Amino acid sequence: MSTHTPPGMDRLAIHTITLKPWSLRKAVENYARVGAKGITVWRDKLGEMPIPEARDMISSEGLEVVATCRGGFFPGVDAETRQKGIDDNLKAIEEAHAIGAPMVVLVCGAVPGQPLEESRKQIQDGIEAVLPRAIDAGVKLAIEPLHPMYADDRSAINTLGQANDMCEGIGSTHVGVALDVYHLWWDPALEAEIQRCGELGALYAFHVCDWLTPTKDMLLDRGIMGDGCINVPEIRSWVESAGFTGMIEVEIFSNELWAGDQAEYLDRIVHAYQTHT
Repeated sequence: MSTHTPPGMDRLAIHTITLKPWSLRKAVENYARVGAKGITVWRDKLGEMPIPEARDMISSEGLEVVATCRGGFFPGVDAETRQKGIDDNLKAIEEAHAIGAPMVVLVCGAVPGQPLEESRKQIQDGIEAVLPRAIDAGVKLAIEPLHPMYADDRSAINTLGQANDMCEGIGSTHVGVALDVYHLWWDPALEAEIQRCGELGALYAFHVCDWLTPTKDMLLDRGIMGDGCINVPEIRSWVESAGFTGMIEVEIFSNELWAGDQAEYLDRIVHAYQTHT
């Protein structure tokens, strides 16, 4: 068990999806108000204004764009579907470059009924297909392993070990991992695989929230840190022992929290970040 030392506010980043009801402008203004220093921009927000305008607005509020979210969804039952996935990821790379994001987070995808091994092969093929453009744009690709409950249709990459294996197989300094505690906290190999990820130089991002008991919705019932059963400080200590010094990104999907007062919710996030992260 690690001794808890609160992370500095200069490492706090918040995803736009976390305060989903807010526009990009309102999110930027309020994240800056509470002292956050980073923002991960979900692609649905990029249509609210020209991307150069969004980049200038974020910068003027003193925020750093940590990443855009999300690319991925490479697998498909036919070549046309897989090519659409590649085309969308090329677009995601261009958007990330335009807004000044150093990486795109990849939710890699899966096809119900298709063997997971085949989906994983298609994921690696898809990443390798878009990698030259990512390198040219100076944008890294961060594979996010998802909890096994999403293995049917959201991601065939379900453990950090699988993500590390894929990074090793691709062998590029532009392909790494986004580690989300919600998806990986249960894994008995997690500490060892975090160390391995650090040794590979592939630990690009660290996402935090909490797992509520009972969970009412597989996708839209995440908790604020400290409200559930994930030992976030311990996992943070493993991540930092592996050499990670980047932003700590709060990513929460919650119908219940989105339905409430968003300013109060943001204040709760800040308190939880300082107390339970």
